[in-house]
Order: sequence, then structure tokens, then C-alpha cells
Amino acid sequence: MKNFAIIGIGGFVAPRHLQAIKDTGNNLVAAYDISDSVGIIDSFFPNADFFTEQELFDRHCTKIKNTERNIDIISVCTPNYLHDSHTRYALRLGCDVICEKPLVLNPWNIDALQRVEQETGHRVNNILQLRLHPSVIALKKRIDEGPQDKIYDVDLTYITSRGKWYYTSWKGDVKKSGGIATNIGIHFYDMLAFIFGDVQENIVHISSHDRLAGYIRFQKARVRYFLSINAKTLPPEVAAKGQRTFRAITIGDEAFEFSNGFTDLHTESYRKILAGQGFGLDEVRNCIQIVYDIRNAQPVGLVGDYHPLAKFPLEPHPFGWIV
Repeated sequence: MKNFAIIGIGGFVAPRHLQAIKDTGNNLVAAYDISDSVGIIDSFFPNADFFTEQELFDRHCTKIKNTERNIDIISVCTPNYLHDSHTRYALRLGCDVICEKPLVLNPWNIDALQRVEQETGHRVNNILQLRLHPSVIALKKRIDEGPQDKIYDVDLTYITSRGKWYYTSWKGDVKKSGGIATNIGIHFYDMLAFIFGDVQENIVHISSHDRLAGYIRFQKARVRYFLSINAKTLPPEVAAKGQRTFRAITIGDEAFEFSNGFTDLHTESYRKILAGQGFGLDEVRNCIQIVYDIRNAQPVGLVGDYHPLAKFPLEPHPFGWIV
């Protein structure tokens, strides 16, 4: 049994980590978050120590070293821009790390983390759960075993509606979240690179506060994508059902179905990591580079091979300005 701590236990994704720790037969001994709305701990590990100040959390983690409650692994579930510093902290505390997406916002931060890994002898593991999805694994096998010179035409559409709160939170600050590509798209870009190989070309057509559209040429695929957090961009038939999320991938004329099988992917990620089969720093490079390039690209507008939904009229920022 391993002893875990969680940094960022008050966040949206933390319950998946709590479930994964419990499902794999391990124990949470400590947690930290600046918010104290963390009563969910009681459903999993009511005896875990909890702190709202980094200094007190650090003192506690140091005090329990070399005891039966010594922390083996720290899970990082904080806002995106803090992942790098919290991962460094955990490594230097003498722990392995499981970090939520995105590991870092800039590609060069990966090199710096590798040096800390070497200094400490501990390892960083990334949550790249779509690589463990059965349908994704089956598709990768099919592509790998198919014609080696074939280039597939792929359309990715992902719309996950967000309210005005989004723009007030750190998620609406590009410097903190990395923008829409990083916040809601990074798993899909990682999945596409995992299946179709290295990036050959990366073009952004439309980039605004609430949507992103572009084209990526991978080694084995031409991908048009559209990401949005605006409910108005939902297909009418989806909106009519009261649904606020739409996810679709087509490969040629074939719909790639992977709607089911998401619920246990964090637990499966933990099982792989605990078995020494996690995704390390080198595995995360591609997706970090992709979203970094998208974030820093100059949009070219509606020219070339763009996603059909890129034509959806742009809207002003809900707070009265356009980003």
C-alpha cells in the first residue's frame, strides 16, 4: 500500500484521483488546497490531514517522513500554471508525482523537470487517460497495421459549454490556463499524435475567447478541429435535447465512437503508474508542443482546409471586450 497526498484537492478533477487511490488499495494521508470546500474527503479518506496553507502542508509532510505515514506519491490537481512548481516541490520532497493535464504550459519546462528528476531520483507520471481508452487502443492498432502510406482525413469536434464563471476563474486567463487548446483540447491532441504520429504542420484558422479551429497535419492524418465552450455552437439537435456537451470524431466517412468507457480511466492510469508503466516526461512532449504552438500562432482566418464550424459567427467577450 502506498501513501498519497493531493495538492489541489478542492478542484474539479480531484474526486477522480480520490477514487483512483481508493480503487487501487492505497491511502491518502494528507491534502492541501487554498479552499476548504473539501468535504468530499469524508467519502474516501476521512482520516487524511488537510491544510489550506502551503507552509503548514510542507511542515506536516516533512514531519511524517520516515514514519509509517511517509508520503510516497503526490498527486497534483492544481490550476494549470501551478503544475510545474508543485511537481518540482513534490520531487524535492522525495516523492514520485502523478500530475493532471497539462503537465506544463511550455515545452522547455519539461527539460527543467527532467533535471529535477535526475537530481532527486524520483519520477513524474502524466495523466494521459485517452491512451488507455479501449476504443483508442483498437484504433491505434488498426492504423499501425493498415497501409503505411495512407493519410487519413479526420474531423474533431468538441463543444463543452461553459458559463460566465469560466471567464472570472483562472481558466479564462490564457496565462494561467494556456487557453482553450490547453484547457479542453490537450487530451485530444495527445490522442491524435499517439495514433497518427508526429506533427508535420500546425495551422490555426480561428482563435478567440470561446472557440478554436485549425488544421494539423500528422504523419498519417490530416486533422481539422473545432473546440468551443460556447453553447450556441452546439448542433441544433444536441441543444434541443438539453445537452451541453458534444464530442465527435470522424475518420473519412466513418464515425469514431468512444463516448463510453471514460469513467474508470483515472483508476486505470493509477494501476499502470503503480505497475511502473506510467507516461513520463518524454511521452508528454508532443501534446505540450502542439498546444504551445497553437497558443502562439497567428490565426490565418477562413482560408485553406478549415473545419465547417469555423464559419460560426464570432461573438464579443461576455464581459464586454474581445480577447
